[in-house]
Order: sequence, then C-alpha cells, then structure tokens
Amino acid sequence: MKLEANIPAGPLAQKWSKYRFDSKLVSPANKRRYKVVVVGAGLAGASAAATLAELGYDVENFVFHDSPRRAHSIAAQGGINAAKNYQNDGDSVRRLFYDTIKGGDFRAREANVYRLAEVSVSIIDQCVAQGVPFAREYGGLLDNRSFGGAQVSRTFYARGQTGQQLLLGAYSALARQAGLGAVKCHTHAEMLDLVVVDGHAKGIIVRNLISGELTRHAADAVVLATGGYGNVFNLSTYARGSNATAIWRAYKRGACFANPCFTQIHPTCIPVSGDYQSKLTLMSESLRNDGRIWVPKQAGDKRPPQDIPEGERDYYLERMYPSFGNLAPRDISSRAAKRVCDEGRGVGESGRGVYLDFAEAIQRLGEATIRERYGNLFAIYKEITDENAYRSPMRIFPAVHYTMGGLWVDYSLMSNLPGLFVLGEANFSDHGANRLGASALMQGLADGYFVLPATIAGYLASQKPDQRPRPDHDAFRQAEEQVRGSVRRLLASQGQRTVASFHKELGQLLWDHCGMARNAAGLKQALDRIPALREEFWRNVRVPGDAEELNQSLERAGRVADFLELAELLCLDALTREESCGGHFREEHQYPDGEAKRDDQNFAFVSAWEYQGPDRPPVLQREPLGYEEVKMTTRSYK
Repeated sequence: MKLEANIPAGPLAQKWSKYRFDSKLVSPANKRRYKVVVVGAGLAGASAAATLAELGYDVENFVFHDSPRRAHSIAAQGGINAAKNYQNDGDSVRRLFYDTIKGGDFRAREANVYRLAEVSVSIIDQCVAQGVPFAREYGGLLDNRSFGGAQVSRTFYARGQTGQQLLLGAYSALARQAGLGAVKCHTHAEMLDLVVVDGHAKGIIVRNLISGELTRHAADAVVLATGGYGNVFNLSTYARGSNATAIWRAYKRGACFANPCFTQIHPTCIPVSGDYQSKLTLMSESLRNDGRIWVPKQAGDKRPPQDIPEGERDYYLERMYPSFGNLAPRDISSRAAKRVCDEGRGVGESGRGVYLDFAEAIQRLGEATIRERYGNLFAIYKEITDENAYRSPMRIFPAVHYTMGGLWVDYSLMSNLPGLFVLGEANFSDHGANRLGASALMQGLADGYFVLPATIAGYLASQKPDQRPRPDHDAFRQAEEQVRGSVRRLLASQGQRTVASFHKELGQLLWDHCGMARNAAGLKQALDRIPALREEFWRNVRVPGDAEELNQSLERAGRVADFLELAELLCLDALTREESCGGHFREEHQYPDGEAKRDDQNFAFVSAWEYQGPDRPPVLQREPLGYEEVKMTTRSYK
C-alpha cells in the first residue's frame, strides 16, 4: 500500500482555494439522492451532520448517548483558537499555523495545519451567528485570552464552559435540520462494525443500547466523528463512555491507524487521590494565565503552602522557560511537573502534585475579577477536593487528556478506505505529536462546518447516485453475523473477573510503561504482558445479562476488548519510534537538560499501521513529512 495524501500543488496559502476550485461537485438536484451516515454528535459530528443536511444530502446521525448534547465535547473548558487578531498583538493566520506546527514538534502535515489556521477565522463568525455567548470586553467586542505555546491572545472563550456553549450551537443547527426532516437522528445507537463493499465503506452495523437490536444502515459514504481513545489508560479526563470502538473496528476493516503513540498528557488536572477513582478531572489550561505553578525548593517540605515563604518556592516553569513561563506547552509543562515530583518536591499526601497559585493574581486584580474569569472552575475544584482555591493554591498533576493519533486521512479527510471520512479527534491530521490548548474545538468545528462539506462531494461525484448496496447485501449480513458472534462470545464467558478490573489493570500497565515517559525495556515488558492479559480477558471475564436488553456490562466489555488490542498497537508504535517528540518521550532520546530529542533524519514521517489479521503483526506504512514553508528546528520555549 502507498499512502497518497493528495495535497494540492502550489503555494501553501493557495492550496485550499485551489483544492475547492479543482474538486468535483454534486449538483443540488443530485445531493438528495446521496445518503451519508455520520457517527458521533460532538462538535465535529453535529456540525458535519447539520451542514451536510443544509447542503441537501440525506443524512443519518448516530450517537450512543440519549442526546447529542451529552457528547464529550461539552466538557471542554478553556476556549477555541482563531487568528482574528482582535487584540492587535501580532497574530495572523501564518502565526497560528506556525505555532501549531511548532507545538506539534514538527510531526503534523503542513498543508492540513495551514488550512486549519485559515478556516479558524470563519468558525468564530459561524458560532456568533448561532448565538454562542463568547466573553466580551467592556466595549462589546469579543474577548481573548492566552493559551500554552503562544505569545498572543487568540483564544475565544465562554468562561470555563466553552465546549458546552459551542456544542449547544452545533446541536441547535443539528436539531433544526432534524426538525426539517433532513437529518434522521438515532440515539442510544452504538456502531459496532463498518461495512465494506468492493473496497469502499458503504454502511455500518449498529446496536440499540436499550433493546439490544442490531440494525444495518447503508450509505454512499460513512463519516466517523467519534472522538479519541484516551480511555485506553482507564484513568483520564475523558467521560467514562468515551471509547475507541468505531475507529478500531474501521481499522480492522482496512483503515490505517496513524501515530497511535502520540497521546497527550495535560498538566493541569486534579491529582489521583485513590484507587477507587473512575476518572480524573481537568482544570482548564486557561487558569495558567493568572495562576503561577510552583513547588517547594526543598525536597520533603510538607509545610502548608501559606507557611512556605516566597524565597523557598520554585516557580519552576518561569525559571526553566522564561519566554513562555506558566504557558509553556502541555507536553513540556507535564514533564517538568513529573521531574520536580521525581526529585521529591511534589505536594499533597501522594507527593504527585504541584501548586497552581492565584494569590498574586487576586492581589493584583481582585478576587471579583478572578471569580468572573474562572468562577465555575473554582467551584468544580471545591466540589471535588473541598478546598477553597481563592484562599490556598490548587493542587494539580498531569493526566491523560487527548490523543493526537487516530485513523489516517488524506487532505480531504478521507481514509485510505474510499468512502470513509474521519473528523476531529478521531483522525490524526492536525496536531502532530502534541496539541496546543484550545485547538481541539477549533479542529472539530473546522472539519465539520467547513472542510468535510467541501471535500466529500469529490468522492460522491465518483459514485452513481441511488446505486449504494442495499442492507441485505452479503457484506452487511456477514458483518452483522460477526458482531453477533463477538457478543455471544462475551456473554458465554462465565469467568471470575469484572470488565472494570481488566480495564484498570490495562490502564495502569500503559501509564507505567507508555505514559509521560517511555523506554524500550518498559515497552517490551508491556508488549509481553498485554497479549497475556487479553487472553485472560476472553477466558476469565464475567459479563452478566443478555444481549437483547439494556446491558451496560456488555457495552463496556466490547469497548475494553478493543482497548486490549489497541494498547498493543500503541506500545508497538512507541517502541518503533526511536526518538522523542512532543507527547512521545523516549527516555533514551533526550538532551542533557532533559528536553526531547527528535530524529528528523529517520522519523520525520506519519506512522500508519495496516491491519493484517488477528494472528499477524500489523504492517507499518510511512507517509513522509516535508515542509515547504517552515524549517524543522529544535523546539524551544526558553
């Protein structure tokens, strides 16, 4: 297989306009004859389904929640980037593009990132038109704040609820199209397989999570917007329902999985407090605008923070990265927190925490201003920890938050499997080895509102309208029977261990050996242990209940079964990539000062893994990364 990125020729700034002009179109009269299935209803899925329906396509939308409003996009807090330059502080499309490329440690595709920066300016206008209540300055203009990895203020926000407000905007657009009959919405519907006919994605197999019924849904194209796979680590900032099943089943049908080891650790999460926890909670990166991060200078200093004088505090990010300070990118800030904790200077009972202190900001700006900017985040912190962050510093520590890897897509967001399009966090395309804060919402809405609606026509124009396979086609029948077989196998196991116990063990294994730092010995140990754990899962898991009913144990068992396979690919990718870049930190490859050491000569490529079958190792395909407008330089935020 040779991966073709299909990037348009010509100058970088003209590639997107050239692509749109050269692309084939579908006439308005023919659009209603094409059916598109969209799986997922977060920012990428809801915006894509609504926009495709507005264009005239016949759209069906599937979400496993009871409402699209429960999609995990709602949990995003801090903001959304856009190169509007409202602050007149030197921002531009090109600067946003460069910050994103640099932030991803030069492991993202240049053309996709430039398009993202270019489209960003339209996203804000779209959302304002929908009524999204962005924060405004006194004069009425939209306000901006800074985020990690940037020296300009380009992040639009709605207090600490930006994801919620943006999702409500996209949901309102989706609900309008559903009301008009242009979108058929399916809730409590989980995709369990992709149907491929003659090498093209032509439908999905879906399980109704209430009744257990399996149904077949044919389409001219399939769009996956199902989020990331960070819950493979068990403890993460993701909602517990977030999973990798849709993209993993597509991978096993022939779609390449790209850069699985590029997982993001967020530096600003509430620390783990016990093994009883089911998830972790994010404290928005926006807090680092006004909060200062520090630990005691002396190892083992367990005094309360208010008893530690200024001279005995180490504001280590400000010391190590003076140009960016507390707004250093997430991967760098996370590793720095780990480093000071490893030195014995961590805070809290576990010693795995650092302080995020607002005392100076409250003295400078007043408590009312801090409360106005971050009040709901402080309330969340109080609810979870029973601590008042207006009076004493927050305690934070890095945690799994996002995945930059995902299904491989070309410039049009189509996978190597024709007819399968992948949006948002489910694809790999825009963030390289590290995502900058406030760029996830930007990518999701860019893909759904602006990119996919312009690119999907190129594929559909090559397909005859009304000629898609029927749901009684042999490929649909076979796919459904395979799903039934997997369900029967899970229910037939009458073992002694719960699904949760396997997930917990897998997550700890990954965190220990493929978390913030990786090394060859640990990765090989994980690769030895994961297949044995997977074998034990199928032999000893206990899944109560039946298939033809609401059965959350069965749902979770299927998802953990997929995680047990994905985890092996994640570790294999991390072992194969003999360099450090962004969130992928191989301990063998670092500079004397502890910074990541890239190997551009040997690893400037996208790792795209091709499935070969259950008993054969995957094949690594490489998409070389070349840059026309930027140079691969050693990334520095000092």
